[in-house]
Order: sequence, then structure tokens, then C-alpha cells
Amino acid sequence: MRIKNILFILFIFHGFSDSLLSQDSTSQSYNMHANLDSIIVLLYDLVTVEAGDTPDWDSVKSLFLDQAVIVLRTSRDETSIFSVEEFVNDFIQFIDRAHIDKTGFEEKIIKTKTMVMGDMAQALVLYEAYIPGSGRPPQKGVDNFSLIKKENRWWIVSITNEIPTPGNPIPTELMN
Repeated sequence: MRIKNILFILFIFHGFSDSLLSQDSTSQSYNMHANLDSIIVLLYDLVTVEAGDTPDWDSVKSLFLDQAVIVLRTSRDETSIFSVEEFVNDFIQFIDRAHIDKTGFEEKIIKTKTMVMGDMAQALVLYEAYIPGSGRPPQKGVDNFSLIKKENRWWIVSITNEIPTPGNPIPTELMN
């Protein structure tokens, strides 16, 4: 009889602890989206992958408004404008072209400068992108994020991208 009571208590506690854990992970997810810096860090974390892995594209898409626009520098003289879906498809093509599935890919934040006013925010991000084993040094770039707070969380509205050159240096706001 005593063993049955102990098993029953463990069963109840197990169900209760699972409920607490799922509430905790839900609130962590909610808090993560409620924090402006977390949204930006999460995007870079999601596109950084080790060899053999691929980004979780559904999680990437969940950071953006459906109508978001991404403008990337595609060469020294050109930029390309993407919807979120086109951005993901272009990234998938990059993974195939550069054999990222074999090497991995790293995009890390070096410095962020953020300005918030009410439900809108602007963030400049200095980052480094790197393909392990490529023999090329990391490529620095600057992303400009526009975000809005809607439904108690932050959403990426747009990203514009620029690659520093000697004639177009990194903004002083992003230098140490």
C-alpha cells in the first residue's frame, strides 16, 4: 500500500513538473520575443550552423512580419530585395553553392547600437560571417534592422545590409 502511494505521488509530481516545465519554456519563448536584443541575437544564432546541420527556417521566419523586406548587398555594386520567403530561399541556395552542409557557417555579432522609441526600434549590427575551412578570413558587414512591437513582442520589419570597404568604412558608432 505504501509503494502505491509513493508511485501515485511520483506520478502526480511528474505530471505537475512537466506542466511547470512547459509553462517555463513557453514563458521563456514569450520573453525572448518580448526582448528586442534577443530577437536580433536569435536571428544570427539561427543562421549559424555546424557542418551537417541546417537552419531552422520556420524559427527564422517567425522573427519577421509577413510583409518584411530584406535588402542585401549581393555584389560591390548591387543589392537585392527579398521577401522573407525569398530571403530564406536565397540562403538555402547559398548553403548549396558554398557547401555549408559540409563546412558549417558562422555569423556572429561584434557590436550592436540600438535606439528605441515607443513601439519602434532601429538597430545597427556589426557582424562577422565566416565559412570554416574556406581559407578566407571572416567578412565583416553591417545590418540595419527596423523593428516594431506588436502583440506584446518585437517583429523584424526590415533588414538592410552593407559591406564595409575602404571608401565605405564601418560607422564610428559601431567601432570600439
